[in-house]
Formats: sequence, structure tokens, C-alpha cells
Amino acid sequence: MATRPITDPLVLHACELLSCLGPVQAKRMFGGYGLSVDGMNVAIIAYDTLFLKSNEQTKPQWLAAGARAFEYEARGEMRQTHYHTPPDEALESPALMAPWARLALEAAVAARQPKPRRRPPSGAQ
Repeated sequence: MATRPITDPLVLHACELLSCLGPVQAKRMFGGYGLSVDGMNVAIIAYDTLFLKSNEQTKPQWLAAGARAFEYEARGEMRQTHYHTPPDEALESPALMAPWARLALEAAVAARQPKPRRRPPSGAQ
């Protein structure tokens, strides 16, 4: 079954904004879209809003810029993800988005790194 081309204007605009990272692929997922570069998820579009990948190390920068986290409800509880909105002005051009796109790519690369193995407590077999 062939996939339909993506024609959503927001998705196409987001791909253009993130183009400083390289070719951006958009895929439909969970009623929204996932945006990836080199097989790494760098952004999602949900509820007509662009959210860029973050992590605990980059979260303070997002919050300092006034970003809000992507949240969803599961089992009656609101859950936050590691995706945040970029500043409004960054949505105006690829040049203004570039520092935020690079921050998202940094978080995506970090997520790809294997976690350090924990050593068993001494005396454990």
C-alpha cells in the first residue's frame, strides 16, 4: 500500500524550519506527525503545535525561553514528555529556528547513546 504524500501546511513549514539539520522526514503518528533527521526523532506535531525534542539537560533552556511541554492524559493523569514548544519568533524562519533545532538534535543524539551499565553491588552474584 503506497503512502499518501504529506500536504499539511504546518508539517511542510516545520520541515522547512528544521532543514538546517538535514533532510527532514515527516510520518503520521497518533493523530499527529513525527519529524526525524537521520532516523532520529527531533520533533512532533500534535494539536496543530510544533514541539521539539528536549531532555533533562536541555529543559532549562526551553523553560527559560517560555516553552511549554507536550502533555497528554493517561489513566486519568497528565503526563509531560521531553518535547517543548520553540519560541514563537523561531516559527518565522529557518535561521531563527536553527539554534532550537540544534538543541533538539542534541537531545535526540543523547537519547540514542547507550545508558551506562550499572555495576552489580559488591558481593552480588
